[in-house]
Parts: sequence; C-alpha cells; structure tokens
Amino acid sequence: MIARTVRSIALIHPTLNNITITNTEVLSDNWYTLRKISYQTTDRAGNVTTQSREAYDRGNGAVIFLYNKQQGTVILTRQFRMPTYVNGNPNGMLIECCAGLLDAHNAEDCIRKETEEETGYKITHVQKVFEAYMSPGSVTEMLYFFTAEYDKSMQVSDGGGLAEENENIEVLEMTFQQAVGMIASGDIRDAKTIMLLQYAQIHNLLDR
Repeated sequence: MIARTVRSIALIHPTLNNITITNTEVLSDNWYTLRKISYQTTDRAGNVTTQSREAYDRGNGAVIFLYNKQQGTVILTRQFRMPTYVNGNPNGMLIECCAGLLDAHNAEDCIRKETEEETGYKITHVQKVFEAYMSPGSVTEMLYFFTAEYDKSMQVSDGGGLAEENENIEVLEMTFQQAVGMIASGDIRDAKTIMLLQYAQIHNLLDR
C-alpha cells in the first residue's frame, strides 16, 4: 500500500524540469567553497520561475565501519568538532567511524589511507555498501560508505591522525553492543556512524 501511494504521488507531482543555471556567485572560498546559484525552472503548472540557493562544496568523502567478528568489537575515533561545539555539544568531542575527504584519491584508496592515518590499522579488503548525500539541502558532499574487518596483525601504528594537519584523534576499541547502546544514550550522535552501526545490525555483520 505504501509503495503504491508513493508511485501515485510521483505521478501527480512530477519533478521540476528544464533546470537552467543563470548565475553562480562565490560567497566564500576561505576553506571550502560557498556559492549562491540562481536558476530558472519550469514548475508543475508550466510556469517558468527564477530561484536561488546556496550550496557549500567541500568535496566528496568516504567513511568506514571497522569490525572484528571474532572479538565482537569495532574501532571508532573521537575528536574535536567545532561546529558541534557551537551547537550544543558541551566539549565539542564526537565519536565517529573513521572518515576523510577524497582529495585526489578514489574512494577506496582514500579510506584505506585515512584508516591507517587515523586508527593505525593497514587494511586490505574493503567493501563498499552504499553512498548517500549527507545534507542535500545545503551541502554538495556525497559520502561513500565502506566496511572492513580488522585484527591486531593489521596494526602498524598507534594512529591519531597527521601532526602536520593538527589532527588529535583518539582511537577507541569497544564491543559492537556497547557502540550500539551509545546511540540510545546520546554518546554517539554522528549521523554517518549511526548509519553504519545500524547497517551492521541489519546485515548481522558481527554474527559468527
């Protein structure tokens, strides 16, 4: 019934078409790029309208869920996130899955590199599980989601991030059930991490 309702709505309210960008203005390019984009489009009644939106371009990224099936454990990180500090997070610290921007690398190479830098584990096989726009109302970023198994033999350093990038990342190893419980307790409030933990639950990744 739900699927039929969704299809009916799609037929009654088709998407906008004939999108024509008429002007792009760079508002800021201090760190990443904030643009104001004006465009014309044809609405459902056939009328041409002019609208504008702001879009923040910080590139695309990748994130990985590291798990050890035999131990029933996962590897997460904790680091300071200024935007959360100014929006209700008392100490600004956030527990997350390992992640990073793609830069010049493809998604798989990027996440292997970030995993070694942040967690100290040199992983080999990674599995892409899905991709998602994380904040499509204002941010262009597409995030690529991966999973990979780890064990102690893969640890090549203590991790912690790159000193030259002023990273100060704490590596956390905990049971999967503990991590899942931290969603309910509010100790994990990072969207990409919650998504991967729930993916692992749905697909029974840690079942032996």
